Amino acid sequence: MAFAALVSLAQTINLILNYHQSSIPTPFRNQIKSIHKNVSFLQAVLPDFPKTPTSLEYRIRDLAYKAEDVVEIVWSEKVRDSSRSKLKQADQNHEFLCYDFPDLEKVTKEVEAIVKEVRERNKEVVVGFDRESIDLKEKLLRDSSNLEVVPIVGMPGIGKTTLAKYTYEDGLIKMNFDVRGWVRVSQHYNLEQIVSSLGASIGLSSDAKVEMDDVYRNLFGRRYLIVLDDIWSVQAWYELKRMFPDNANKSRIMFTTRLLDLATSIGSDEGWIHRMHVLDEIFSWELLRNRIFGDKSCPSELEPLGRTVAAYCDGLPLAIVVISGLLAVDQKTVAAWEKVAQDVRSAISENNSQFDKILSLSYTHLPHHLRPLFLYLGSFPQDYEMPVSKLIKLWVAEGFLKQSGSNKSVEDIAEEYLEDLVKRNLVSVDKRKPNGRIKRLNLHDLMREMCIRKAQEHNFFLHVRCSPDQGAKILRRVSVTHSDLDFLYGSSIHTVICLCDRQRGKECSFDNCRLLRILDLIDAQEYFYKSDSSANSLPDHLFELFHLRYLALDYPFSIPAAISNLRNLQTLIIGSDNHLLKPVELPVEIWRLPQLRHILIASCVFPNEQGAVIALENLQTLYKAVNFVCSEKIVEKIPNLKKLGILYKVDDEKTYEKDYGLHNLASLQTLEDLKIEICNFPKEQPRLGPVFPKTLKNLTLSGLGLPWEDFEIVGSLPNLQVLKLRDEACIGETWKTADGGFYRLEYLLIDQSHFEKWITESSHFPRLKFLVLHLCWSLEEIPEDVGDIATLELIEVDDCNDCLVESAKTMQGYLDDMYGDSLVQVRFITG
Repeated sequence: MAFAALVSLAQTINLILNYHQSSIPTPFRNQIKSIHKNVSFLQAVLPDFPKTPTSLEYRIRDLAYKAEDVVEIVWSEKVRDSSRSKLKQADQNHEFLCYDFPDLEKVTKEVEAIVKEVRERNKEVVVGFDRESIDLKEKLLRDSSNLEVVPIVGMPGIGKTTLAKYTYEDGLIKMNFDVRGWVRVSQHYNLEQIVSSLGASIGLSSDAKVEMDDVYRNLFGRRYLIVLDDIWSVQAWYELKRMFPDNANKSRIMFTTRLLDLATSIGSDEGWIHRMHVLDEIFSWELLRNRIFGDKSCPSELEPLGRTVAAYCDGLPLAIVVISGLLAVDQKTVAAWEKVAQDVRSAISENNSQFDKILSLSYTHLPHHLRPLFLYLGSFPQDYEMPVSKLIKLWVAEGFLKQSGSNKSVEDIAEEYLEDLVKRNLVSVDKRKPNGRIKRLNLHDLMREMCIRKAQEHNFFLHVRCSPDQGAKILRRVSVTHSDLDFLYGSSIHTVICLCDRQRGKECSFDNCRLLRILDLIDAQEYFYKSDSSANSLPDHLFELFHLRYLALDYPFSIPAAISNLRNLQTLIIGSDNHLLKPVELPVEIWRLPQLRHILIASCVFPNEQGAVIALENLQTLYKAVNFVCSEKIVEKIPNLKKLGILYKVDDEKTYEKDYGLHNLASLQTLEDLKIEICNFPKEQPRLGPVFPKTLKNLTLSGLGLPWEDFEIVGSLPNLQVLKLRDEACIGETWKTADGGFYRLEYLLIDQSHFEKWITESSHFPRLKFLVLHLCWSLEEIPEDVGDIATLELIEVDDCNDCLVESAKTMQGYLDDMYGDSLVQVRFITG
């Protein structure tokens, strides 16, 4: 963790030098420049350290933490002093370093000493599931009309979930069941979330809350297959089974568990428990080879080493997958593979669990810059839906990412690092966006346990489930689930991520945590909200946390002018499911936050440019601004915006007569993601007349009322990949497309539209992969030419329009006849 600590320290110093240089005394500036120079050296040589952390690396980490704390304390004190009075420069400089802050000089000398030590040291030290699946399919498809339960039982890491997915997606299984659904249960389950997830999996609309009765009604009379992944208790089964009707039509429930006793209790018949076996040496090698080379053959000189490494894994698929990640990313040479084989041999020769050692080896082989990113994943609860957008913002706020010399943002670099972790088989992708970027991640239970174990070994973060571990050496980063926060105290705390329902009446005062950089209460259920108060406001001490970079709250509190004190704030998130609440009015002082990168608020009023003291050059995200006036001056003040969400609502007659300046959108030359939503405007409203920048990749329009014949302005966008049209975004009976439009479009959603005819050709959408039609009440049919789009993967329709459903079924038959069963999926969902 030394690398993360050094990068964070370097970023803190950069921040001071780049944005506050004129306001700090020369001696302090020289001191931190000296520290920065030495930190840069340590960053450069750290990758040459042994892969297993040494005592020297731990010392570097601890010193970097200490140095950053001292620098931040001195910095914040200086800011406070300058706001109170102005002393004579000479006297101030002398006292500032030599009397008030002796720790800074001490830590500077300590950094120099450890760099000298490192320099001296450097002088001296230049898969196979086919058999299992066949057996499982026989159990699922056997000739028994009753509802049957088929458990899959096996030890951790043996591939229970992988086998279940492999079978679930089998073509024969798809043909034999009218509806299929998948949900993960886990040890600490939430019944409401399980019902909601299962409802979404079987095609229920996500617009309203899904109840157990909704699932039952949807499944009744249909032949279904439901997978309950990772069950730990009979109680969970008894709570869930009420959703599953016995239709006497060969419906099946498949579940995975580690516990044989549980499988015996729940299973329909002792003889129909599927017990998983470890892979033999032949299949172990095949799985390893396939993960590394795919369809290609393994070079003959590497095969003996590969077979040896595969044999070390004792037939456990997860271990094989993890080791394949090591072999795949390193140079595929005999020397490199021999090194991995030697490391695996050394790991399993020790007395500890062979499996744990192999998993730990995957961490040991990680480059230093990826280690903190990987360990950070363990700070989230088991089965937490881990949105990548949030994860990356947290990584940036932590200071884990080093800005490269290229034009890439740190967010872009973070995405590249994340893809690297995926390639190394340490994390898996749960869902990708239509443009191919990762949306959500999965972390295997055993990998998560290793993350938590390693994080605590390195004092990287403390995971608190019910009560804090009193033996913890430090509390620098804290992840809290099912616990109050009143135990938090201390200047060393930099991060608090709360993912729980706290108990009322035990509110924590964060003014004890002066160096707090991340405060994430988005999942803490209105932490500061008081139901007995007519005017809810945030505590004053929150806006004295000078070093705060990331603030996420769950309730739309009013934001005071004191937010200008948070000079280092990068991300402001305020979310709420209560859309009846008024928008958050951001004060004009928001323009005084030079580091601000992301504003994500359910609805907010963004101040006009009259109070713009500086340009918000770092601002990338503004979402969602109510009745936003896109003036020329505003555009000039947010020149690097990448994502913009706007909501236009009728308050009075002036609202829709106003000129919102949407023609100026074209001047946002970095804008990639735009959402414009209009509600409650009268039908005779004048059109807002947006002019879209050519950089757009994602566009969502809702309620715009744009005539289809004017829609060529969208089709001509050269980089557009994702288009979502909601709530009469376009009006008219017929949409007729033309050649040359939608050249890069991959995802098209039309939701709530009354158009009747769609006239198009396959060449008009040459790269379309996903077509989703929801609530298209009047559309007569899907154009035949859509079926000839070579890149098409999915057509999805709901059941609101019988003609459209029949058209989709006809299209499905045509596609199956022309291209085979597995090429294009036609999916029907229940509205």
